[in-house]
Amino acid sequence: MSEHHHDDHDHHEHHVHPDQPDHAEPTSLLGLPPAWYKSLAYRSRVVSEPRNVLSEFGLGLDADAQIRVYDSKANMRYLVVPQRPAGTDGLSEEELADLVTRDSMIGVATARSATAV
Repeated sequence: MSEHHHDDHDHHEHHVHPDQPDHAEPTSLLGLPPAWYKSLAYRSRVVSEPRNVLSEFGLGLDADAQIRVYDSKANMRYLVVPQRPAGTDGLSEEELADLVTRDSMIGVATARSATAV
């Protein structure tokens, strides 16, 4: 039986997930992972200096934003559910799904805005 943990995060918290080389990623959700995602350099840096790594991806977070790094283990897998963009209250599930990208499920980006699609 799988166990799900839902952590409601607000605008002052951002979640990111580094890969573990011995784990199979959910390719049906994420597609094939990019090479950098499996690299030791990315995994090490996103754990030790996540704000700098996210900034290098173009993700600028408020200075007071807390960054939580969720590192998967053999018996626990994490997937980032991106924060719902503002102005999307009337969108259908399908329209919301169009706003989610692979990078937003890893945590190195946010979901696209409703005006971006």
